[in-house]
Amino acid sequence: MEKRKYVEKSPMIYRLGFGAWPLGNYSHGHRMTEVEGINLVRKAIESGINFFDTAPNYSLGKSEIILGKAIRNNRKSVVINSKFGHQADGKINFDSKNIRSSIQDSLKRLQTDYIDSVILHNPSIDILKGDTAHISILKKIKKEGIIRGYGVSVDSPDEIETVLKHIDIDVIEILFNIFFQANRIYFKKLQNKNIKIIVKVPLDSGWLTGKYHQKSIFDDNRSRWTHEDKNRRHQLIEKLENIINKPLDPKYAISYILSYPEITTVIPGIRNEKQLEEHIQAMSFYLSEEIKGRFEDLYDSNIAANPLPW
Repeated sequence: MEKRKYVEKSPMIYRLGFGAWPLGNYSHGHRMTEVEGINLVRKAIESGINFFDTAPNYSLGKSEIILGKAIRNNRKSVVINSKFGHQADGKINFDSKNIRSSIQDSLKRLQTDYIDSVILHNPSIDILKGDTAHISILKKIKKEGIIRGYGVSVDSPDEIETVLKHIDIDVIEILFNIFFQANRIYFKKLQNKNIKIIVKVPLDSGWLTGKYHQKSIFDDNRSRWTHEDKNRRHQLIEKLENIINKPLDPKYAISYILSYPEITTVIPGIRNEKQLEEHIQAMSFYLSEEIKGRFEDLYDSNIAANPLPW
């Protein structure tokens, strides 16, 4: 891989990002076509969104391919975050010897010669402790200008605690939403270490849109939820609607996350222009401190001691 002679800075990140998992993927009886995906990404860019989160395994490489074609004429104005560990063939392989080749494959699919950040896609605890070569390899690739930053994607407070104690990174992607608030205690610590915070799963895989209930049937990875899981989420949605005194919609979930100034960007998965418009409109919605506090109280009293399965 050719060494770049210099490294430019990535543009400032807009706080509403684009979760690119849906690009080329199947859901609700429809597989997004390449043309649909390209048009959706370009519409997002026209709307001001400039951060795109993807991975080699998203739609088995198709997400990166679609994104690469869509941003071809806008590369310098957008920020791309991709990952390592979950491969385009659907397999999981965290062997550090594969990091460089995986990044090179992503570069080809994205049709670019650099990636703004590459993160380890939910790695094992020994990697988070710095006991492996992963971070040193990513650091070297960053110095070469092939990537501009690196980090990890994690879910739990224990993982974040481990990261803070053992490794130096530029960016972290964390699970955080109204139903998963345990990680909020680390926002200040992460900010103090100049680590950019990306929030994944902001809508709890769709539940926080208010569109689902205990009898909803899913034909994708959300089919993992049991009837008990769905029933509990349904009851929690009812509690949220009692707090806001109206039907729930996505702006409450997005604005809750962005009410924390430490958050760099939030990446809802965007499947169509309607969802794109909903999220853009959410950016102008103000969540009062009273409602935010009641969302936190709901989590503390109903979920914290018995976390929801994700």
